[in-house]
Amino acid sequence: MNALDGLLSAIGRTPLVRLARMFADAPFRVYAKLEMMNPGGSAKDRPALRMIRDAIDRGLIGPRTTVIESSSGNLAISLALICKFYGLRFVCVVDPRTTSAHLRTLRSLGAGIETVREPDPLTGEYLPARIKRIRELQEELGDCCWPNQYANPASYLAHYGSTMPEILRELDRIDYLFCGVSTFGTLRGCAERLRDEGLSTRVIAVDAAGSAIFESGGSAVRRLPGLGAAIVPPLCRRELADRVVHVTDLDCVAGCRELRDTEAILAGASSGGVVTAIRRMQVDIPADSVCVAILPDRGDRYLDTVYDDKWVSALPGASAEGLVR
Repeated sequence: MNALDGLLSAIGRTPLVRLARMFADAPFRVYAKLEMMNPGGSAKDRPALRMIRDAIDRGLIGPRTTVIESSSGNLAISLALICKFYGLRFVCVVDPRTTSAHLRTLRSLGAGIETVREPDPLTGEYLPARIKRIRELQEELGDCCWPNQYANPASYLAHYGSTMPEILRELDRIDYLFCGVSTFGTLRGCAERLRDEGLSTRVIAVDAAGSAIFESGGSAVRRLPGLGAAIVPPLCRRELADRVVHVTDLDCVAGCRELRDTEAILAGASSGGVVTAIRRMQVDIPADSVCVAILPDRGDRYLDTVYDDKWVSALPGASAEGLVR
């Protein structure tokens, strides 16, 4: 169980590509870190591997241990892949927002799926209900390990030790880093690495409208997973973000479709939110700046939502934005 070989050795070292067509009208350069190129299809491969490796090293996972986790989709797939490699049983607690593509992938990897159907009665959100079910599973299963992506330092240290160093090796400077937030692992790991390197990069947090992380104010139904959270995650350090941009589901769809139509990049929902945030800040970014956008996952898991005209047409304002033809 201590070997790091085979498929696991392919995690990380994802491409950094310039979005020259999408931002052809901008006086600055934008580079995208394509985390979709990880074996599990998302940035979550990095923290999933680190959390499991740390748990193995600490003796928290043995050959018969069941790994359990709460996830809206991508981390679940990453953990399912890694657990399959190690021959471990994996059970994931999801909610109705998890896409059918995510669920099919989990089943194909042999993962057990627990679906929380009702949100937490106090907050109206699913995350507290998912965590409650995790705690119940801990009592029921006995020999189990909950990596707890929301509070595990390995979640952000994975990005501190791999994602940001990879970017820094390829670019002479980074003026702006655009990063989506949910568990806060990616932003915290990347931002802390930038600070420790003594760099003055401005870190832009992209959060979902209605999320509790940066308290956008008001309420908004979040139909798409990936951005935002119902609670402020324990890993959150708000002071690491120099600016916050809140995006809606419709913003995510618009960004995804522009990426597809200009760059032929089929990306997931949160990636659309990240590039929309750059669009929104375009007039504020000085000429000749170098911007980096972390695109968390691939789009084939959103064919029934982001890339489905019928689903998109039900979003408020979709027709007015011309997203449905």
